[in-house]
Parts: sequence; C-alpha cells; structure tokens
Amino acid sequence: MHKTPLFNFILFILLLPLFSCRVDKDDKNTLRFPLTESISTIDPVNAYDSVSMSVIYQGYEQLFEYHYLRKPLKLVPLLAEEMPQVSDDGLTYTIKIKEGVQYHDHPAFNGLPRYVEAQDFINQIKRLAFTPYRSNGWWLFDGRVVGLNKFRKEVGSDFEKLLTTNVDGLRALDKRTLQIKLIAPYPQMLNALAMSFTSPIPFEVMKKETFLDELIGTGPYKLDKWFRGSKLFMSRFNNYHKSFYPGKGDRFAHSKNLLTDAGKRVPFIDKIEFHIIKEAQTRWLQFMSGKLDFLRVPKDNYHSLVSPSGELTEEFRDKKITLDIFSSFTYWWFSFNMKDPIVGTNKNLRLAIAHAVNVEKYIKTFTNNIGLKANSIYPPGIPGYDPSRKLPYSYNIEKAKEYLRKAGYPDGKGLPTLIYDTRASSTTQRQRAELLKQDLEAIGIKMKIQLNTFPAFLKKSKEGKLQIWLDGWTLDYPDSENVLQLLTTQNQAPGPNVSNYSNTDFDKKFESIKVMNDSDEKYLLMSQVEDIVLEDLPWVLLYYSRDYIVYHNRLKNFRYNDLVVNKVKYLRLK
Repeated sequence: MHKTPLFNFILFILLLPLFSCRVDKDDKNTLRFPLTESISTIDPVNAYDSVSMSVIYQGYEQLFEYHYLRKPLKLVPLLAEEMPQVSDDGLTYTIKIKEGVQYHDHPAFNGLPRYVEAQDFINQIKRLAFTPYRSNGWWLFDGRVVGLNKFRKEVGSDFEKLLTTNVDGLRALDKRTLQIKLIAPYPQMLNALAMSFTSPIPFEVMKKETFLDELIGTGPYKLDKWFRGSKLFMSRFNNYHKSFYPGKGDRFAHSKNLLTDAGKRVPFIDKIEFHIIKEAQTRWLQFMSGKLDFLRVPKDNYHSLVSPSGELTEEFRDKKITLDIFSSFTYWWFSFNMKDPIVGTNKNLRLAIAHAVNVEKYIKTFTNNIGLKANSIYPPGIPGYDPSRKLPYSYNIEKAKEYLRKAGYPDGKGLPTLIYDTRASSTTQRQRAELLKQDLEAIGIKMKIQLNTFPAFLKKSKEGKLQIWLDGWTLDYPDSENVLQLLTTQNQAPGPNVSNYSNTDFDKKFESIKVMNDSDEKYLLMSQVEDIVLEDLPWVLLYYSRDYIVYHNRLKNFRYNDLVVNKVKYLRLK
C-alpha cells in the first residue's frame, strides 16, 4: 500500500503515547546522531560525502577549522599553533604545528603515545597523489605543489615508492614546522588545509594500510565499534589536546544564548552513537521517542510541526523541542553523463529533458516549498553569485516536445529507454525518481529506475557508469572555485566531475579564476564560465536547500552549518 503523508501522520499520532522522551540514566551523556545512508568510507583519502564526513570530522583533525560561532565563516588554527606565514609572492606557506597533540592509541605505536609531527601532513598529501587510491581529494593539489605531480607520475602504483619518495615542495623543517611551496598562488590554500583530505597520518600506520576499518586521528572522539549499515560508536578520547569553546560569536550566537560555555574546555559529550536510518518516517518516530537528539524535518511532517508563520506549533513546543531554520551551502540538480552516447552527445535531448522537468512541483513535493528554486550554478552566499541570473530553460511541455523532435526522436519514437540511478534505496529517493519519470513520460521519453544503495551509487559515479541521476553538492568552502572544479576536464570521474563534462574554453577560464582573489574581474569571469556551462547543459538545476532542524531541549549549543562538520565537540547534553 502506498503510504500517504496523511497515513504517516495518523500512524504517528497513534504511536506517540507509546514513546517516552526520557533518556536512560546510563546514556544521558551520549549523543544520538542520525545518518540517512550507509557510511561509504572512513578513510580521509576518499571520504567526500556528507554521511561519511559526519563521522570523519569527529575523529580526524586538520591544521585549520571554521569558527563555530562566526558567520561569515572565519578560519582559525586547529592543529596549527597559529595562522601560517605566507611569503610575499604567495608561493610559500610555513606552518607551526601545536606541541603535544596525541593520536588515538594504535598497535603500531607499541603502547607509546604518538604525537603529531609536520611529516604526518606530508604523508597524507602523498596519499592523495597515489594513483591506486583514486582519491576524491587529489583535485585540491593537482598542479599546485612543486614536485607533487612529478611524484605522482614517478611513484605510479608502487607502494614502497609512496613511502620512500620525497616531494620537492613539501618539507618538514623540523618536527613541528611544515613548509609547502606552490607553483602559483592558491587563494583557497587554507580552505584546503581545513578539509578532512588533509588530516595528518602517522607513517607507522600509513605502512599498514588499515584505513578502511580504522580511524587513527587526533580528534575528540575515537572509534569504538562499527556495524556496517547499522550503527557506529565513538567515545571521548581522554588524551585529547587542550581545545576550548569559542569565547566570541556573531549576532545569532548571542540571540540563541550559545556563549554560555565560552572559554570552557571541550568536548562535553562522552559518547556518540551514529544511527543509520534510511527511511524518513522511521527517523521521525525515533526522534519523537527520544532515541535521536536532532533531526532535519522530514517533508511529510512539516505541516504538523511548523505553523503558517514558520514557527514551531504549540503542540511541539510543549514537548520540549526546538526548531531552528538555517541557510545552507547545499544544492541539487539532475546530472547527465556527458560521455554517454545517448544523452551526452545530443544537446537537444538534454534541452527536452530540461524543459520537461516541473521544478516547482519537485520543490513543493520534496521540500514543502522550503527549497529555493535555483537560478545559477553558484549558490547564494558565495562572492560573485548573481541573484538576477536567469536559466535558459524552464518547465514548458511544448518546448520540451519541440526539442525532442530536434533531437531526432519525435514523441520519443526511436529513443532507447533512459536509465536513472537513485542515490539510495529509500522511499524518498524512489519517489524523486518516479516524479522525474512522470515528467519525461509526458513528452514520450521512457525511463527505467535503477535502485542503488548509497555506497553502490558512489561507486558507479566514480566509475562513470551513470546516465541520468540526482546530483548535489555541499560546498567545502564559500568560493566559486569549489563549484567550478566539479566541471573541469582534469577532474572527470573518478574525480568529482562525475558528469564528465569537458569544455576547453571553460578549463582555460577556470585556471584564471582559481588563482584570483575576490574582485570585479573575477566575478566577470565567473559569469562567463557560467554562460558556457548553461549553454552546454550538463546539469538541470533544481533548488538550493534550506534546513529546518529540530532538536530536544536537552541538547545545548546546537548550531547547524554545512561547513562546520566537527560540531559535536561543542555540543552539551543536559
């Protein structure tokens, strides 16, 4: 039976009396963290999806992090002792490492404490360059560090050479001083050094290659157990280095009383339980029973939870629940594989699909009109985004049919069945696929839905085996370069350019943009490359996300931000 939103609401009302929001005494300082899909990897060389990174950032740390209570975002030292010294020409970064930062225990350390050294950061950057790992993070340093591409070529797939070969532009001047030499200025360098891809890796562990099942970091939480596809448990690392809750914040932090713990040592929470719950309604019932501490509001529960004025209804306020609305750096689109012999080589076919997609209905159905209709390949909030930009396509059945005729398939005749791969096997992902299928059938295009688990979907995307799919991106840092790298030829699959888009003019302009600081000249180039992308149409843009998140009032210091992923250390449970 198809379960409607009304059915789900009635089910919730009937089951509500059975649930208790109380937390067991023994678990009162355990955070219950919901994950919507299976964890694909905990190796920082490849973790690049929001699910895996929710785990990664609690156990691994980087040289820099984003200030928890500041917006616009500001980078501050984490494993670095201070912000780096940068040469006048912007080519040399010298970074002092904090003293006495200990790794989680590991047999490779022979029972002795192991402290972070400058060489450990070099080890990880070398791992990113090692071709057998097919790292999702290689694009950060490709063509940027002196000697790194030479190292990549010379080492090839030889693991012993990976361990023993040096990189000219990466030097440990002493145990606590890292030096990086660049080929050209790289304005996003510090952002790169705040990403999990650049987490330090001790040589003793690097030799053993056990990162698929182990998490050997310096973070506030260490890995205890991982039941794949079900749960993952972490606990406080007792030897965590001294780190403190921010002493200052922005207007939002003050208005939400988020500075009560200012200056206190973190972390506050003892344990984290990550619960993998793929169905939205199951997550909702688990949240209402007190078995999850926070949750992004499912679309089917929005109207019962949120008043017409956008506030929490009185019924739910009485249950000691808080609703917060957060802007997001996440957005969504339909992707085409530009190497596909059917959709990739026929622009008129892509235009037909673009005009057949009822974006407004999609947004209403899956976000309750919370999502903001996309008007650009850039999301709001990054310098250079143009709110007046208009897309060259919109929902229009007659135009869609006209383009389908131009594509050589009048009313869909002669067109093979297209394959749409889901991002996961959840009910919502199936519904998203069905809505697109209906839109395409309205102009005569047949579409087969291929269900995948999330890890299987990611594997297909890296192997270039998708045809059409729902794609999305959460920015790593607020700069256009982080968007445009998704479309460069050099980043084609297995890199982040999983649409396999390629345009020589785009690539040339991107090379200029990526070394430019914010300026009118940069914004003009951003507009020009966007013109190129919209003309070639590798994406059909959908919407920018906005997050409605609920949490139980026992959870304190909660603030959601896509880019501040290591947030658990700042949270407190009462």
